[in-house]
Amino acid sequence: MYNRELDHRVNDGLDVRMLWDPGDNKVTVVVNDSRTGEVYEIEVGPGDSALDVFRHPFAYEPIRKIVLTS
Repeated sequence: MYNRELDHRVNDGLDVRMLWDPGDNKVTVVVNDSRTGEVYEIEVGPGDSALDVFRHPFAYEPIRKIVLTS
């Protein structure tokens, strides 16, 4: 299954996407920081608000961090 985009915003070099995987029924928030070249993936855990993670992604521990190189 493909992830479905639930929400998306771009602000001050941050591209933030809220994605839902219908196969696993999990929501993740992916942050692409064009200033640093880093990409963070945060899984919305039980008891977490997906909208809160989307609005304040750096308040949550990422499950994966990627550094993009040019």
